[in-house]
Amino acid sequence: MPGRKPKKSHVEKLGSWEEKTYRPFRAKTGERKSSFATTSGLELKPLYTPLDAPDSSCFDRPGFPGVYPYTRGIYPTMFRGKLWTMRQYAGFGSAEETNLRFRYLLEKGQTGLSIAFDLPTQMGYDSDDPMAEGEIGRVGVAIDSIDDFRVLMKDIPLDKVSTSMTINSTAAILLAMYAALAGETGVPLSKISGTIQNDILKEYYARGTYIYPPAPSMRVVTDVFAWCRDNTPSWNTISISGYHIREAGSTAVQEIAFTFYDAVTYVEAAIAAGLAVDDFAPRLSFFFCVHNNLLEEIAKFRAARRLWARTMKDHFGAENERSLLLRFHTQTAGCTLTAQQSENNVVRVTLQALAAVLGGTQSLHTNSKDEALNLPSQEAALTALRTQQIIAEESGVCDVIDPLGGSYVIEKLTDEIEEHALALMARIEDMGGMIRAIEEHFPQREIERSAYEYQKAIESGATGVVGVNRYSDDDAPLGGAFRIDDSVAEKQRSRLERFRKERDRAAVSRLLAAVEEAARGTANLMPPIVDAVKGNCTLGEISRAMEKVFGRYNPAERS
Repeated sequence: MPGRKPKKSHVEKLGSWEEKTYRPFRAKTGERKSSFATTSGLELKPLYTPLDAPDSSCFDRPGFPGVYPYTRGIYPTMFRGKLWTMRQYAGFGSAEETNLRFRYLLEKGQTGLSIAFDLPTQMGYDSDDPMAEGEIGRVGVAIDSIDDFRVLMKDIPLDKVSTSMTINSTAAILLAMYAALAGETGVPLSKISGTIQNDILKEYYARGTYIYPPAPSMRVVTDVFAWCRDNTPSWNTISISGYHIREAGSTAVQEIAFTFYDAVTYVEAAIAAGLAVDDFAPRLSFFFCVHNNLLEEIAKFRAARRLWARTMKDHFGAENERSLLLRFHTQTAGCTLTAQQSENNVVRVTLQALAAVLGGTQSLHTNSKDEALNLPSQEAALTALRTQQIIAEESGVCDVIDPLGGSYVIEKLTDEIEEHALALMARIEDMGGMIRAIEEHFPQREIERSAYEYQKAIESGATGVVGVNRYSDDDAPLGGAFRIDDSVAEKQRSRLERFRKERDRAAVSRLLAAVEEAARGTANLMPPIVDAVKGNCTLGEISRAMEKVFGRYNPAERS
């Protein structure tokens, strides 16, 4: 039409808004901070537009749910079809007490179990070992034998409940107990489902519950892969954990990069052990942390799905579609919970759970509000479970697949997190891989640096924590009342003493010798471990039989 002005380009429109509207207003009123960034240090612009993600149309980079590279979800229907598994991480004191908590939570609508074990169980010590003193039942349930495991899982149908076990150095032994119990209760191994964490690499730089040196530990991991392939087709053979990396102080980018390079190392080890990638990769699972920065956390999960799919397809040549799927459990961040004004933790956990759901998790644990003070009370654990149920039933976010997909900021952050994670993984590759990087203390230093910077930001006030350095109340009581009774340890030791007296000592000796012999050779370790568990050998005895061959890892000797 005559006299009609040509339309401004998008770039011109954005420039005009910044110059004529945004900057003058900011100059007059100011902004809350001089700069804005995610917890990983990714700078946040004041406004995101289609110009920030030009390759991120739904027909290009993000793609569609259930279709490679799975940025928008690993299943076509996501939560419109089936909700995530709702778990509460539980385990304290005796097997009897923990069993009661499990059954209580299942009655209240929990759909999966997640078992916490005490430190002696995690590190291969029986409860009567001097090294277990002061730690029996403290941070999880004490399990010394198949007898304890029977009590732990009493009246819980193993063919109907999915069970996750946070256990690493002794993962093969706890899996053997689960398998043995399934046999005793008439449940075929093909019918049990769940996850064994079995992720030893992150223990060397983020957590510390290792027993053996890296090389034999990796053998145990891959032996579990092979045994489960042939015996437990519905069991996840490993839960490669970014959670503990994040809890140690890493950023979101470091969490993804270190977790995935651990995963790459496991895949390479399994292939070197003679397993075909598509024979074990479909049962790999992951475990991530979710923090308060809602936008970054949602983008992190989307970037992780895409990055893992590409790694499996391009780097390892996986052909089975299920090998490409990033299936992950999420837990809200314990390190973000505060002892001060602990009621605020309900809000923090809600935000984190919402981020996990919007990010497309397959399983979720919500922390209890009192975990910064003591073990979760029954009331607090129920509130944490109800948080998931309210998100699922009342928020409406499960009615749409990837509801924030297409958001300019989400798509841009997804791209940036993937880019930065790849760069960090490339640094590890240049060092010669994750084991070499651990020996050179690279991930340890990176996590320590990030943790220090975060703590420094809190102490300076640059990062606000409500109730701590914002809106604090010095007169408010900290509270906290749920403790483990000191009698738990004595009862557990007495129980173990009776167990030892009632078993066939000669048979135990033969079974432990078989475990040691397998460790000295190349045969799969799982069959003799299963036999040892069934023959009433204790966790500490089985662990020690392997330690005779493998040795106990001491990082001080290698620094």
